Amino acid sequence: MAAVAATAWRALRRVGLGAAAGPRGSFRPGGSWLGWPSSGGGDRSSPEARRLCTSPALLLAARRFTDKHEWISVENGIGTIGISNFAQEALGDVVYCSLPEIGTKLNKQDEFGALESVKAASEIYSPITGEVTDINTALADNPGLVNKSCYQDGWLIKMTVDNPSELDDLLTEDAYEKYIKSIEE
Repeated sequence: MAAVAATAWRALRRVGLGAAAGPRGSFRPGGSWLGWPSSGGGDRSSPEARRLCTSPALLLAARRFTDKHEWISVENGIGTIGISNFAQEALGDVVYCSLPEIGTKLNKQDEFGALESVKAASEIYSPITGEVTDINTALADNPGLVNKSCYQDGWLIKMTVDNPSELDDLLTEDAYEKYIKSIEE
């Protein structure tokens, strides 16, 4: 969560709100930031400031992506992995998810499962090296969660992050969006 807060703080600084806001600050409607001095410029009660603090795009900025359309977000040394919105749209309605067992050790770029839809099937690859600590069991009964909420309820697995430097090799949200635009042309 610290990474999300730091990303939010950097975004707020870009629009002139960072002098009074920091990674520990949180917005309270009415215009004050909790835990930080109230001076420093910027209109912290503006709709723009509130949008920046709650925007799904801002939260997405903490995710990293592969060129095969998997994403990962890391909190407390555990990575949550899923597929991107682009991937779920390309697949169509997901009807089956094949996921690994808890305890499975994966190397970066290892295939760890597959998603099947009415249109196609697609393998899923690990963006990092680690061990599977959890699988999204809700997908067994409701694989369509991948389509409805690919970044929230439709996550696939959680795993340890054995080599944090591997995250540096992945695409940021901005880089991933540029990549998507380049392959759509």
